[in-house]
Formats: sequence, C-alpha cells, structure tokens
Amino acid sequence: MEGRHRERREEGDEETIREQERERGEQRDGSPKPKSGTKMEEEDEGKETVLMKASSRDQARSQLINGHTPISASSSLTSFPFISSPHQGRGGEDEEEVRVAILTVEDESCPSEPFGTTQFEPTKDDIGHAESGGEGKEDGEMEGEEEVAEEENEEVEEAANAEEREEEGELASPEAHLQLKMKRKLDHGPDGRPFPSGKKHCKGNGYLSPSSLVQATPTTFGDLRLANGHSAQRRRVTSGPPPSGLQDWLHTFQMWSGPERLLALDELIDRCETSQVKHMMQVIEPQFQRDFISLLPKELALYVLTFLAPRDLLQAAQTCRYWRILAEDNLLWREKCREEGISECASSRRRRPSAAVSEWKSTYIRQHRIETNWRKGDTREPMVLKGHDDHVITCLQFSGDLIVSGSDDNTLKVWSAITGKCLRTLTGHTGGVWCSQMAATTVISGSTDRTLRVWDAESGECVHTLYGHTSTVRCMHLNGNRVVSGSRDTTLRVWDVSTGRCEHVLTGHLAAVRCVQYDGRRVVSGGYDYMVKVWDPETEVCLHTLQGHTNRVYSLQFDGVFVVSGSLDTSIKVWDAETGGCVHTLTGHQSLTSGMELRDNILVSGNADSTVRVWDIRTGQCLHTLQGPNKHQSAVTCLQFCRGLVLSSSDDGTVKLWDLRTGAWLRDVVALQSRGSGGVVWRIRASDTRLVCAAGSRNGTEETKLLVLDFDLDEKNKETD
Repeated sequence: MEGRHRERREEGDEETIREQERERGEQRDGSPKPKSGTKMEEEDEGKETVLMKASSRDQARSQLINGHTPISASSSLTSFPFISSPHQGRGGEDEEEVRVAILTVEDESCPSEPFGTTQFEPTKDDIGHAESGGEGKEDGEMEGEEEVAEEENEEVEEAANAEEREEEGELASPEAHLQLKMKRKLDHGPDGRPFPSGKKHCKGNGYLSPSSLVQATPTTFGDLRLANGHSAQRRRVTSGPPPSGLQDWLHTFQMWSGPERLLALDELIDRCETSQVKHMMQVIEPQFQRDFISLLPKELALYVLTFLAPRDLLQAAQTCRYWRILAEDNLLWREKCREEGISECASSRRRRPSAAVSEWKSTYIRQHRIETNWRKGDTREPMVLKGHDDHVITCLQFSGDLIVSGSDDNTLKVWSAITGKCLRTLTGHTGGVWCSQMAATTVISGSTDRTLRVWDAESGECVHTLYGHTSTVRCMHLNGNRVVSGSRDTTLRVWDVSTGRCEHVLTGHLAAVRCVQYDGRRVVSGGYDYMVKVWDPETEVCLHTLQGHTNRVYSLQFDGVFVVSGSLDTSIKVWDAETGGCVHTLTGHQSLTSGMELRDNILVSGNADSTVRVWDIRTGQCLHTLQGPNKHQSAVTCLQFCRGLVLSSSDDGTVKLWDLRTGAWLRDVVALQSRGSGGVVWRIRASDTRLVCAAGSRNGTEETKLLVLDFDLDEKNKETD
C-alpha cells in the first residue's frame, strides 16, 4: 500500500516538474518575461526542496518520532492563526502570502483525553523562521503541499472502496481482511464509533513542541496493580519455561498503537480456550474492584447497609475490620429489630453483652435462635411437672417464671418454670376450680363453690374472697385492676381486685353465661341463651343484644371494634361493637367452635371437627384450613398465637405447630405416649420462649402432668455457667 502511495507521489512530483518546464517554454516563446539566471537557480532550489519534503514525509510515516508512532497513515496540515492572509499592498501589487505548515502528531500514551488531538506547539525559533524565511517560499512548494492533501483524500477514497469491495466479496484473503479491520480500528477507535470530524483517536494531553517531543508515561496494568498495593509480579502459570520469541512478541505489541493493540487483543481472545479466558478474568477482575463502603462517609455507609438482610450483615462483618465496626452499629441493629417487630432490647437480667457487640444485635440473634428452636425443635425432652394426681387440669396460666394450674381437685398449684418444682399449693376453694386469670404475681380463680378468690402467688396467701354469685363461676376476664366474672346464675359481676369489692352487676341473659371479654371500657358476654350482649359496665346498661346464633355461644373475642362469637351451631359471626350489626358470618366448620384467638384482623378458630381455620375478619374470607395428612385426629381443645405461629392442642394427645402465613404444618411439638388411646392435652399456654401444656387422660392411660418446653435454653445454659 505504501509502495503504491510513494509511486503516486513521485509521479505527481514528475508531473509538477513537467508543468514547470512547459511554463518556461511559454516564457521563451515571448509570453511572460523570462526570469534572470539567479531567479532560475532559486526555482531549481525550490523544486529540490519540494522533492526533499515529499521524501521526508514518507520517512516520517515509517519511523518513530522520539518514540511516538503517528496513528494515521497521513499527517494533517494546519495553519496557525497568527500568520496573515494575502492582501493588497499600497501599490496595488499582491504581497506574498506567508503560511507555515505544522505536522500533527497523534500520541497514544495518555488516557485522560480519549479523543483529543496533540499538536506541535511552535517554538520561538519556528516563529522566527516563519517570519524571516517565509518570503522565500515559491508557488512550487505550495503546490507540493496541495498534492499531499490530495493524496490523503485518495487514501480515504481507497479505504471506502475497499470496504465496498469487502461487502461485495472481493476481499477474500485473510491478509486483506485483517488489513481492512486494522484500517477501521485506526479510523473509528476501539468501540467502532467514528471519530469527530478532523480528528483521530488520541489519548494525548496538551501540545508538544516539534523540537522536543516528551512522551507521557503510559498507565499500564502493572502500574494499576502497584497503585492498588499489589506486587507487580502476579501469579504465573507453572507450565514450564516461557516460549521462545515471547520477548520479541511483547516488544512488537508495545510498538503498536492503541487501536492496533485492541485489534490484536480481539483476535487473541477469539483464539483462547475457556480456561485461558478464565485465567485472564481471575487476574484482571480483582484490580477493578473497589471497597466503596470504606470510601463513603460513615453515615452513608450505614444507610447502604440498612438495605442488607441480617444474615448478609453478619457475613459483611467478616470482610474486614472497618466493615465489622459498621456492621456492629447499635442503631443499625435496632432498625433490624424494629423490622422484625422486636421492640425491647435484651432483658436486663441477662448477661450484658461485651462493649464490642451491639446490644440490639445480641437481641436480634437471640430472637432468631428462639424462632429457629420453635420451628425446628431439638432433641431435648420437655420438663415434666407432676401434680393434681389423676384429676383434670381445668385452667392454666403463667407469667414470667411462674406457672399456675387449676384443677377439679379444688386446688391451684404454683410451679417454677425454671426448676420445675411445685412452689406452693393454693387451697381454700370448696369446689372444683373452673377458670382463672393471672397478672404478674396476682392470681384470680373461680370455682363451683360460687366464689372468686384473689391470691398472691409468691406467698400463697388468699388476699380476698369475692362473694356474690349464686352458682358456679364459669368464666372471667381480667383487665387492669378489674375482673369481670360470668356465672351460671345468668349474671356478670365487675370486681375491684385490690379491694375485693363488687362494683357492678350486669343482668339480662336468660341462661348461663359461658364466655366474657372486657377491654376496660366495654364488656361482651355470650351465653347458653344463644345471645351475645355488649354492656356499658359503668351504667350497667346493655347497649346491644347480638342475635343470630341458633345454638349456645361457647367462645368470644373482642378487640374494641369487632366482636367475634363462636357457637355450637358451627358458625362464627363477626359483629360491629358500636352498631351491633352482623358484619360477616364465617362458615366452614362442622361442629362446636371451642376456642378462638384474634390478632389485628386475623382470627384463628379451633373446632371439634378436628380442624383449625385462619380467617380475615374484615373480608370474611377463610385464608387457610389447617388440616391435611398431619391434621388432628380428634377435637381441638385449645389454641394459641405465638411469633407468627399457631399452636393447637387436641384430644388426640398432640400439640401441633402451624405456620400462620402459609397454613403449613411444621411439626408436632408434643406427642403423648398414650396419644390415640386416651391421652389428652387439655390446655396450652405459650409465651415467646416457653410452651406449657396440661395433659392427662380420662381413662387412666396417662397421668396428669404439666409439660414445659423452653426454646431459649442456650441463653439459660450460659447464665448457669
């Protein structure tokens, strides 16, 4: 290619000489006045100057200029603005035009300006030469410069024609195809986009003097590794000695321009195997990774970390020391606890975590461990508390580390949830205990002896005996310092626990009162007369009588807005407490609804048909029916909500754990040895960390006992140590 270009330029120079010879002949024929001998010698010198400059331009394309290789096949000529244009002199004669041609050098060394153009900056010597010697330039030299520009245009047209020939299939040889790809790289840059008009891809920065070109230090991958604190000697492949000619190959690569290197790398990658490309990635990728967390201000870094899940935070803490400091931030873990509904930090009675560990983080980890123990369980056997002989445990309460069980043997027993020992037995009732309530260490019990008793669980003393009912006290509900009791005598009574005085009597039911709820403002009661009543205890007025059930009402729930009643007629009704209207009738159960639990708008109901159902009381829809292969085999006796879980006990001798959100069975928490043959779990009570079950049998196959399961044993063991 360069040979053909050189031949064209030599032909152009010869044509210029022949044209000038014809002009001399025309002068000799008498047209213009012939020039003097001195003038002729100057013209001959001008011709030689044109030829020498054309030859020097060819050499400039093939040689390095102070270590730089021009990126384009031809150099662009520009004129400086401080050189004046031709104008008319005072005498009317044209003054000679003075122009200076400047060679543009494309530099590939500096990555700061990918599309800049590095030019020669004229020195004082260059400017002085232009001012003093510019007048000596002849028209022949200017014509030579125009020919060079024409040759550049021809090269561009030839490249375009070559591309067209390639599209038509004319460039069939690999060498021609590779040469064309090289040309495209030179003209369009590494990403294939054309350069701005009049510019080639150049990474240079600033203007260089033609007398002293200074090459900027290239930023190589080795420099990048050193900047990142890594050794310049990276991991080598131990496959033997280096191949012969490796240094020559590397030297050749260094001699190429930027686009030429990119083209060579493209071809090299296409010829690599997968394992070789993987090796390159392992070497290159770590150098472009940045620890952005350490570069951010602490406040922003903590904000970013709030988007991580707790498990990811624990893994991030293992990255480095600074990440561990951020991942241990107390406010960060408080936010994570808030997202999980954990509102209290670790209990003050527990061992205080070390200063390096966030208290809220310790709280979160503890709660996560407890949740895992609930869902997956362990091999530990439950703690067994034996008492009440072979009598039935009719009611069960626990608060803190104290458990209180009531039985039809006329007594209540106080147990330690930690040691399992019976601390004291509460005696005084003359009939079986059928219901109880507990707050802190205060216990209230109702009996078939028609009385209520107020006990101090720590001392075992009976503080008050509440007289007034004329039949069995069947139900009660404690709120604050007041307790409301319902009796088979069809009345309800409101008592002051601290004084033992009866404050109000609510009358209106036509049969025994079976269930009661009290929120501190309103009393709701359900009875064997099929009715539900809403009361104002202060005025002793029945505000609403909710009629609709066709059989006895056995269970109630009240959240201040909605009243939910379960009946022997198999239905569950949702009522508006303010208007008394029936909002929804929930159908699906086949028998008596013996127990219910209400949280927000989610209702869980247990039925004698052996199923448990989950409802949305605002829409009236049944979300889940907890049944299937692992369902209960007999009537459900009791229900509890706990940590997004549902616990259900049954006459089949088991306690089952269900996922409230999905309705899936998780596991059997308790399974009596006599299950299926008379063993019964009568009552269950649960807190965040414990489950207490009252179990026995009706035929003597299982002795009466309490089973205590603690899901926070790891923390307990630490405290014991």
